[in-house]
Amino acid sequence: MSSASNRTFSDLGLSKWLVDALTSMAIRKPSNIQSACIPKILAGHDCIGGARTGSGKTIAFAAPILEKLSRDPYGICALILSPTRELSLQIAEQISALGTSMGIKHAIVVGGMDIISQALALQNRPHIVIATPGRLADLIRSSPEIVEGFRRLHYLVLDEADRLLTPGFADDLDECTSILPPADKRQTLLFTATITPAVTQLKDRPDVSNRLPVFMHAGPSASSIAIPATLSQKYLFIPSHVREAYLYTILTISENEKKSAIVFVNRTRTAEVLRQTLRLMEVRVTALHSEIPQRERTDSLGRFRAEAARVLIATDVASRGLDIPTVELVINFDIPADPDDYIHRVGRTARARRQGESISIVTENDVERIQAIEERVGKKMEIYDAVTETKVIAESLQQVSNARREALMNMEKEKFGEKRNARKKRALLEAGGGGHRKSRR
Repeated sequence: MSSASNRTFSDLGLSKWLVDALTSMAIRKPSNIQSACIPKILAGHDCIGGARTGSGKTIAFAAPILEKLSRDPYGICALILSPTRELSLQIAEQISALGTSMGIKHAIVVGGMDIISQALALQNRPHIVIATPGRLADLIRSSPEIVEGFRRLHYLVLDEADRLLTPGFADDLDECTSILPPADKRQTLLFTATITPAVTQLKDRPDVSNRLPVFMHAGPSASSIAIPATLSQKYLFIPSHVREAYLYTILTISENEKKSAIVFVNRTRTAEVLRQTLRLMEVRVTALHSEIPQRERTDSLGRFRAEAARVLIATDVASRGLDIPTVELVINFDIPADPDDYIHRVGRTARARRQGESISIVTENDVERIQAIEERVGKKMEIYDAVTETKVIAESLQQVSNARREALMNMEKEKFGEKRNARKKRALLEAGGGGHRKSRR
């Protein structure tokens, strides 16, 4: 048998048509997680797969599912659940690319799209369903006729399992799994960059594990979530009221002016302020956050992938799973409260052994968060010295301040956030004022 480092996809048990499809996507050699998990999944084991972002986890579960379907195509064979619409759409893209030659049909069930069309698509029995738990749970409740299509399902996949197994998803996840065959009649595949105790504990639960022993692959950094060796981590310590000017300067200095960059923020309002401010400063920018309609979110991602927009302003809807190989720079405009969120954010660059850089804009309010992040990743950040106070004051502070003021005026005219507030009020009324309904991811 070939050594792990020399194994091919054929060695793993995949058919020639699938190997050819992978080759056409420039995927010629299995990654560690693919080499470890594909044969075990093909052999019928449940699987918990952990590896750092950018290591090829999607192919690790998609390839054996497609292999199974090519041998025995029928109804809904697999349900793939992910925490966000964007990740669901990306998974669907890969499955579509891999399964085209075999006529594999898939359906996407996520919020922000027409729910009636999605119900009809499920009644047509696609081979693979890619969904967010909230929207699929809604469909189960409102369209019980779709339930029968899941009764012969063979695979349940939880992608970014650590996030799906948090309390916020619990009710919807239970609703989704309630219509599936019992655990001993299906394979359950969990994939994550973060193997949390909640993920590990599933290994020994009889309601989750299959009749065969669960295979667990915790690759390098799966539990410790190490930062890629090719990633340079830096920070800039500045007063909070000048962050926008420093951000603009970082993005436009000569060494960064052509780089593809993602700027992460903690709030949708901040994302919109930065989008409009940078656009007024003639930066090619787009945004991704929950206040943007789904169609526009898809268009924003498309523009960024195609490099029509050089900068993507995003909340954490873009921090997990999204694979955009051209990203060279990640900027944390806001520091996340959870160190793991930081790791997932900076994991959008330095993927597949490419070089990448992250810059965290640290203010007087962020010191404890940065210390927690450094302790989590086991490494101190370096000072980013390419942008100085003198440069910012001389070249951009006043212009950016003016642009920000205009952006805020535009947002007020557009009544930004009013739709969201209206939805919250409506949800409170529907709940009788005594609680709130979870937003559909």
